[in-house]
Amino acid sequence: MATTVTGERRRTPAAVPGRPPMAERLRGRRLRESASAWLFLGPNLLLVGVFLIVPLVLAFVLSLRESSGFDAGSWVGAANYRTLFADPVFWRSFLNTFVFCVCTVPVEMAIGLGAAVLFNSVLPGRILWRTLVYLPMVISGVATALIGTLMFDENIGFANKLLTQFGLPAMAWQTNGTWAMLSIVLVTLWTRVGFNMVIYLAGLQGISPELYEAARLEGASGWQQFRLVTVPMLGPSTFFLLIMNVVFSFQVFDTVYVLTRGGPGHATDVLVTYAYHNGFEVRQQGYAAAIGIVLFVVVMVFTALQWKFSRNRDTVG
Repeated sequence: MATTVTGERRRTPAAVPGRPPMAERLRGRRLRESASAWLFLGPNLLLVGVFLIVPLVLAFVLSLRESSGFDAGSWVGAANYRTLFADPVFWRSFLNTFVFCVCTVPVEMAIGLGAAVLFNSVLPGRILWRTLVYLPMVISGVATALIGTLMFDENIGFANKLLTQFGLPAMAWQTNGTWAMLSIVLVTLWTRVGFNMVIYLAGLQGISPELYEAARLEGASGWQQFRLVTVPMLGPSTFFLLIMNVVFSFQVFDTVYVLTRGGPGHATDVLVTYAYHNGFEVRQQGYAAAIGIVLFVVVMVFTALQWKFSRNRDTVG
């Protein structure tokens, strides 16, 4: 016969002789888990501190000083930042960086998506084609920029020879600011399309075939399947690529420096090349550090946006 336990006080289990109490065992387990977590996190935190936090703090301190790098320098406070915001070359470099970002990010994402859709289908030799598209990504940025220099040389370059073959005039790829920026954009697109293609390929292969089968049963055309199934399902990949490509565009250096060195004039100078010019050619390292800090703030804004919208995507649904 079952006994009624309603109203009775729950008894705590009696301590086993020779064993520590429950609370002490739980405390010991938490300490062991914390020790394991710090053991795994410690090396990474040490690397982040030594190679990221400390240089960042030193760069900020340097931005408040006037120094050539070979002397002790002097404290100038926010003078470098006041000079920076009144410097027309800085704003020209900032505008060039923004133009470069706008001209490269949407195009490389669109071409990468198109290549991913094409190479995800039944295509003869698609592994070879994928490798060829991705190959510039694994080559050094300086090497691809040197190839770009040979392609867009005004006198012996392949681009002008191709244009003249079709009866078109040769372009001033190195002496005209607009054409020089276009040559940088083209070389960058050639380099980065492979990265976008790989990310989109991973996203495409994660889409369930049942979705396309259901769409076909509903009478959807190929374009409607792409617009109503593929594009929405690739939303996380698109968002990731958008942020990463914007960050890459604000950090571009090697391609610009090798192709044009920021010229003609400052027509193709971007923030990083202008910081390099001030830090290592003019030897105004405090001023160059101030440019770097401004660039860091801009990149952090995009990183914060990525964190915010990624968290929203995780919580939706």
